[in-house]
Amino acid sequence: MKKNFMFILTLVLSLTLVLSACGKNNNGASSSSSNSPSEKPSESSAQPESAVTETNEPFTVSLRHIQIGEPQKFRKAILDEVVKRSEAEVAGLTFELDGIEDAVNRFTKLPAEMAAANPPKIFDLFGGNADALKYAKAGRLLDLTPILDELGIKDKFLNVFGQFTLDGKIYGLPIGGSVEGVFYNKELFEKYSLNAPTSWDDLVKAADTFKQNGITPMAMGSQAAWVPNMLLNTMIARYAGGFPNGIVTGEVSWNQPEVVKGIELYGEWVKNGYFTKGELGKSYDDMLNDFAAGKAAMMFDGSWRSSAFKEGAVAASMLGKVGFVALPALRGATADQTSLNANFSNGYGFSSDLNAAELNAVKVFIKNLYNDEMQLRGLLEDGVLPSMKLSDESLAQVTDPVVKEVLAVMKAAGTTFVHFDAVAPKTVYSETELQLQKLIGNKATAQEFGDAVQKLQAAENSR
Repeated sequence: MKKNFMFILTLVLSLTLVLSACGKNNNGASSSSSNSPSEKPSESSAQPESAVTETNEPFTVSLRHIQIGEPQKFRKAILDEVVKRSEAEVAGLTFELDGIEDAVNRFTKLPAEMAAANPPKIFDLFGGNADALKYAKAGRLLDLTPILDELGIKDKFLNVFGQFTLDGKIYGLPIGGSVEGVFYNKELFEKYSLNAPTSWDDLVKAADTFKQNGITPMAMGSQAAWVPNMLLNTMIARYAGGFPNGIVTGEVSWNQPEVVKGIELYGEWVKNGYFTKGELGKSYDDMLNDFAAGKAAMMFDGSWRSSAFKEGAVAASMLGKVGFVALPALRGATADQTSLNANFSNGYGFSSDLNAAELNAVKVFIKNLYNDEMQLRGLLEDGVLPSMKLSDESLAQVTDPVVKEVLAVMKAAGTTFVHFDAVAPKTVYSETELQLQKLIGNKATAQEFGDAVQKLQAAENSR
């Protein structure tokens, strides 16, 4: 996966450095499903390049998305345009949009629908063992391989299908990628004559300086535990080489010294007062608001957050005031200190239970969403790194300084790793959330955290 991502970077960053933001693997199995359509259209039945296609009766296609709220408005606008174009192309088609919060879709609604063999026809899908590959093994997902060939776009994607591929077949399409790092308020750093937090000493000095001056060093909203889990994931991976993929092979244990060291570091930051006071009562949106209001000087988040600092966005007041850097090398850590949490885990999946009209609508939807225009819009308007190969001409349109810094950070990464919720079973990941919130609340030690999670991981690995 690491080599694959570096290949991705080479393609995405072929423009050189003219370009400088829930809520959060492959095993063999049959792709057949008892819930597949009784009538399977031939490959020639699709009409991806046609104008308005014909159908005898009006029909609807359910579409589950997670683009809700002000922070997601740019992504929602792109989806709305794709829906509009697709409905115009397919006579009688109406999409029924169902927008819900990321974690609710991923951990509650979609698993229940998959268990009942009744998922939406199109839905937001997370890659990896815990989601896409599990559903693919159960026969719930549409094999997209022949559709990509039919549309002639398979080779237009970057090497991004690792978390969506089972037995050589593709079961999900990543909409884009992200990398996680430190956003920082350049004005505050300049006010206190501080260097950008690119080294551990500079980061700690900045944190201590801001704390002494009544400014929260790093905004954090831990009401939903996936938010602090982002930073924890990176801290652990910097200490423990082979994390997180090694947890499912048994090569890495949650309670081994290197992993516990990463957990301890997060706990130290809590005790040092580096995070928002009362973070367990703060939401993900609160975290951004505190950063945008200048109440906090830094924020660890995904590159997708860059869209919040654009003109007309929720944190437009920060336009031109935000920088982005990788978490600097940790003192005493021996794993690759340039390694980044960077992946293409979020995308769309499609039900294996489609009739001919629904299948045609899916093909048109894919055609209208996965193309140069929409990928470029995602990058320019929402800071979503493309999952498809964009031309140098398209990439040269990037002028946002934060996005340029994101791309520069990615280019400098020696290796990459995915977030552990992409490989850990839900029971294990849920336990990490519980234990992290206990750690933050001073109700568990780092070792107790690791021991509790490893107990569940060992049980899962033995199955």
